Amino acid sequence: MMATTHALVGAALAAAVSVIAPELAPAALVAGLAGGAFPDLDLYGYHRRTLHFPSLYTVAAAMTGLVAVAAPTVVTVGAATFFVAAALHARMDRYGGGLELRPWQNTSDRAVYDHVRGRWRRPLRWVRYDGAPEDLLVATVFAVPPLLVFDGAVQLGVLAVLGVSGGYVAVRKRLPDLAVVLAGYVPRPFADHVPARYRG
Repeated sequence: MMATTHALVGAALAAAVSVIAPELAPAALVAGLAGGAFPDLDLYGYHRRTLHFPSLYTVAAAMTGLVAVAAPTVVTVGAATFFVAAALHARMDRYGGGLELRPWQNTSDRAVYDHVRGRWRRPLRWVRYDGAPEDLLVATVFAVPPLLVFDGAVQLGVLAVLGVSGGYVAVRKRLPDLAVVLAGYVPRPFADHVPARYRG
């Protein structure tokens, strides 16, 4: 799914925290956004393998969640929100398409690597690919809680993220061709570091 969808999931988690403990909402918001985005920092490496841990993040989320419930502080709630958002990210990526450059072609059987089982999990394709119209629908659903709970800059930020999401959906199927063209201009010393999926 889109990075913006994962970010909005983190914001929705923060909205839930805000209802229970408003004073901890800022920490939860920062942690939720960071946790939602963190797994995709492996985008240009071994994507959905290096920083995607569907099982391990879930264990970490459960453990930090229990601590946060027992002793709610900025640190404990922040840690729990981060790991819940990261766990949801890694699991939600399985609901989308595979790792191929053009995931709507359904040629990849790799969605997310499960380090515990030592194998790739297959894509379920409930959301056909990142940037599909249904991905925008998921992003919109998760945008509702922070829009209702927060105000001011957070509301504007959520609306901006939705706008970026809509723009991405509009151009998504043109991006692979652009990526291949741009990859061709990468200087030779760095060309080996361009992931194979961007080379055509």
